[in-house]
Amino acid sequence: MSKTIKTPFYEKHIELGARMVEFAGFAMPVQYSGIVEEHRKVRETAGIFDLSHMGEFFVSGADAAYELDSLVTNNVSKLEVGEALYTPMCVEAGGIVDDLLVYRISNVEYMMVVNAANIEKDWKHVKKFLPKTVDVENRSLETALVAVQGPLAEPILEDALGARLNELEYYHHMYAELAETPVTLSRTGYTGEDGFEVYVDADIALPVWDELYDLTVEAGGVPVGLGARDTLRMEMKYCLYGNDIDETTTPYEAGIGWTVKLKKPIDFVGKKTLVKQKEVGVKRELVGFVMTDKGVPRPGYDVFSGAKEKKVGLVTSGGYGPSVDRNIGLAYVPTELTEIGTELHVEIREKRVAAEVCDTPFLKLLG
Repeated sequence: MSKTIKTPFYEKHIELGARMVEFAGFAMPVQYSGIVEEHRKVRETAGIFDLSHMGEFFVSGADAAYELDSLVTNNVSKLEVGEALYTPMCVEAGGIVDDLLVYRISNVEYMMVVNAANIEKDWKHVKKFLPKTVDVENRSLETALVAVQGPLAEPILEDALGARLNELEYYHHMYAELAETPVTLSRTGYTGEDGFEVYVDADIALPVWDELYDLTVEAGGVPVGLGARDTLRMEMKYCLYGNDIDETTTPYEAGIGWTVKLKKPIDFVGKKTLVKQKEVGVKRELVGFVMTDKGVPRPGYDVFSGAKEKKVGLVTSGGYGPSVDRNIGLAYVPTELTEIGTELHVEIREKRVAAEVCDTPFLKLLG
């Protein structure tokens, strides 16, 4: 992507006074009223997000499920029409190419939703490993995505649709009409709250944003940028690609080994390595930690074992958690240091600051 891409809602963000940044080749709002306020609104009421930078690949054909199962670690073949699943996609060495969602659209069609920063890389990977017996189409720039997340997300969407949504289960999706516009509505999200993601053709997406924005604000919610999206997901220990996971980390190391289905009928890319790792165990794991002394951990900061001089890892994600009112972070540490309560130190501005491994999601700190 050689030039910055504007989502269909770019002008809306400008009108709302958003601070815009370039992210993965897209002009995106990083915040509107402020990260902490936006974060807390999502936890208390609702927030509306522009996620149109995400990528969407459509895979179709009689063998689509079988071939997708050869590509990702989770079990696509078990999906019913209207269901979705979360899965890593790995290289042969077991590292994670990306973590993504797979939706079963029909008996012969699936949608893969990939991270914005990985669209081009993922597309090459998919084209490399999926055979010509299935059709693959990249509709990333033709698809817009709006999310409403928070405790009031369900009534907001019900008002927009004029229909009840209590029977739409988590990780399920449906076709609907919103603002007289056809959409795909899924009960999914990246915040730890109840919520919905709305996929719509980019060229007819504006009425959908307007309707959902108005209803969200009426309910006491706010528009939310990438900044609060990051703090919300971090409090849940949801991995961020490029920070917490990448091609040097495996699903078992990242704590998402539950997505690896070694017993599914077909072999998948990276299976041989992951089978071996499952047998012998991992040498490091991604843990959550809370600062027990004053200091804000940031990605890239060195992590030490207790107060000793031995460096044991790096902070992968870190910052202030508005809901828990604590400074928190994620880091890969040796398995012997993963027990809850284990003392760590994070080097912040050339000073070793005390921290300890804690249970996750971090919202458990609230008791």
